[in-house]
Amino acid sequence: MSASPLALLVADIVSMNPSASALPGQSTIQTLTDGLGWWALVAALVGLVIGAAAWALGSHSNNYQYANAGRKAVLASGIAALLIGAAPTIVNFLFQTGNAIH
Repeated sequence: MSASPLALLVADIVSMNPSASALPGQSTIQTLTDGLGWWALVAALVGLVIGAAAWALGSHSNNYQYANAGRKAVLASGIAALLIGAAPTIVNFLFQTGNAIH
């Protein structure tokens, strides 16, 4: 089954070259993105501290439900911080991989 001539024509004329200078307000968007990343990291830090405290209190009081919930919060907060830090690299990798498909 071959592709239609219209699909081949559209595939040849459509392109995308991301550029920060292509739209007005680039610096504002970058500042907003940086600020959101900071708030996300603060939320991950708070979750990590609260989770660690719940884990410790639950362990010392032999309350396994609190200890388990605290352990999950520590793990989720750590993974969130990892993903927040790696987000630009992940997005760039996926874009470049998708861009390499011809």
